[in-house]
Amino acid sequence: MRGVRWRRVASQVGRSVAVWAVSTVTLLLLAGILPDFRLRSADGDSATDIAVTAAFGAGAFGLLSAVVWPLLVRLLLLVPALVLGLLVFFLNGALLLLALRLNPAERGAAAPETAVVVAAVMSAVASATGAALAVRDDDAYRRRLYRLSDRRRRSGPPSPSSPGTVFVQLDGVGHDVLLDAVGKGLMPTVARWLDFGDGGRSTHRLTPWRTDWSSQTGASQLGILHGSNHDVPAFRWYEKDTREVVVCNRPTSAAELQRRAVGYAGHGGLLTVDGASRGNLFSGGAEQQALVLSIAARRRSRENRSRAGYFAYFSDPANAVRTALSFVADVGREIGQSTRARLRKQRPRVSRAGLYPFVRAFATVVERDVVVASVTGDMLVGRTAVYADLVAYDEVAHHSGPVSRDAQKVLEKLDRSLALIENVAEHAPRPYRIVVLSDHGQSPGETFRSRYGLTLGDLVRAGCGLPVPRRAERTRSGTEARAAVRAALRIPVEEGGERHRPARRPEPIVLASGNLGLVSFPDVTHRMSKEEIDARHPALLPTLANHPGIGFLLVRSDEHGGVVLGANGAEISLADLDDDPGPLAAFGPGAADAVRRTHSFPHTADIMVNSFHDPADGEVLAFEEQIGSHGGLGGAQGRPFLLSPLVLSAPVADGAEIVGAEHVHRVLRRWLRESNGPQVPLESSEERAA
Repeated sequence: MRGVRWRRVASQVGRSVAVWAVSTVTLLLLAGILPDFRLRSADGDSATDIAVTAAFGAGAFGLLSAVVWPLLVRLLLLVPALVLGLLVFFLNGALLLLALRLNPAERGAAAPETAVVVAAVMSAVASATGAALAVRDDDAYRRRLYRLSDRRRRSGPPSPSSPGTVFVQLDGVGHDVLLDAVGKGLMPTVARWLDFGDGGRSTHRLTPWRTDWSSQTGASQLGILHGSNHDVPAFRWYEKDTREVVVCNRPTSAAELQRRAVGYAGHGGLLTVDGASRGNLFSGGAEQQALVLSIAARRRSRENRSRAGYFAYFSDPANAVRTALSFVADVGREIGQSTRARLRKQRPRVSRAGLYPFVRAFATVVERDVVVASVTGDMLVGRTAVYADLVAYDEVAHHSGPVSRDAQKVLEKLDRSLALIENVAEHAPRPYRIVVLSDHGQSPGETFRSRYGLTLGDLVRAGCGLPVPRRAERTRSGTEARAAVRAALRIPVEEGGERHRPARRPEPIVLASGNLGLVSFPDVTHRMSKEEIDARHPALLPTLANHPGIGFLLVRSDEHGGVVLGANGAEISLADLDDDPGPLAAFGPGAADAVRRTHSFPHTADIMVNSFHDPADGEVLAFEEQIGSHGGLGGAQGRPFLLSPLVLSAPVADGAEIVGAEHVHRVLRRWLRESNGPQVPLESSEERAA
């Protein structure tokens, strides 16, 4: 035993010396390359003196980074995540200047801007060298996790022995996309859990579930985390009573939707007992929150400064350097991929210029790194329930397509994140059950505008007899990644092109949520009926219903309560849809129930428009600028998945189906109760049966 301990000590010392040596050589090389950085006095020094100066500087910089840096970050916890990420480089440069000053011989100097570059390179090289050496030592990574776990256990109360639960949401990954990725070997961690071809034994079960009509993160995650997504008809909609456009990824809207959901459900949410919410639109009632949109509009305070998430990540300056380098690499990767698609004249295709490469890199690198680090930190302190959203796939699939090579590369990286979380679970102070789920899928297809040369708004204006612009304008696309950027910067910016409080006017407001469109007349204070719309604009409903890009319409009816309209004069009352689905037949089972539920919402639009859907290839036509879309009915967007450990009870009985995000919430609540006792108020006997 003593021999093993000495070998471990010798191995650690050897790695430290190797990192020090490589850092010294790096410092010498940088001094020879950069004109404003030197390691010798003005009179000149011997090679030996220069080498000693480099070695002293590298050692002092390493020690300062290990000792001083965590203290600095703790003082900066209120700084927004991206600002702190940029500040890392300047503080790192200051540590290098201090390290050079500590040299008793007073050799070495650097211009401030050069010190920033040198410090970044030094951190990256030291981190890469340590990682490369640790690869050859099977126990290195494991021991690091043990040290972190022991440190957190000593600093906090003892963790219970009952299992904790980690819910990882892979935003936008459909059930069939996951199976396809596993079959192609892109997700070996998930494949091992499901025992795909390994000859072992599966540890998880895969269950599909069906979304509500509004198949998007706002409705799904609100229902999953808070138990109610009542009155969320789409990603964005106009409310006549408040005269406001509600957008799920707008901080003020997210806060209001969360408040309403808590009132409807009667409890704080899934995570109210010792929970953590990471990278989500809503908090789920968790005390610990990082990159949560619904708190982004609040004033900074102890309650919303996301201490655990950012400190766990930025306390190591090498993390920020690695993330920054990966960020730059992903920006370059996106520019290369979009250029290649444009040169090949790939179809369908949408614009990927402007700020999109940076938004994508934030989703695929920054948001992923911070959220995964937050989750691992939560596990090492033994939190009971953690829910985290990784938005990388959803963002890339919107612009590259759900089954594109670009999106598949993202799935590979997400699988590595799951493997990391699984490794950390082995060293956590309590056992953990890892549940992976998605909030919706994505359906492929070109945009409505690219196929027909006009937007849904143009078509509505034509049906109303209003002038139509000669050139169709692009419809703004709102995604979770853009919301995460605003949350990280704490900038509660409203979406451009949408007035937060439109004036009452006779012209309709037309909003898009993937392949779901909403038409509202703001000058009428109630939800208009079919009869009222026909009297005001006789050509509007026939124009929409008979357009080849429209699948069906939902409108209120004075005679039937509500009707679904389709091409060639099809008109089916909601009560008769089970016997005669009419235009809903192409959208599969459950479509009628989803439409009836949305019809009951107080803020359903005057006209709900669902695009055409081709059941043969699963394509829809997005009213936004997306070639992978979700938000309405049709195709893979309505079929997400739930991947759960076999030690948990089956989500539903054999032959049953999970329908709607609120049903998913009840399943997750049951699993938390099985592990740790009641987490939120007990449900009724009717809920328990579900």
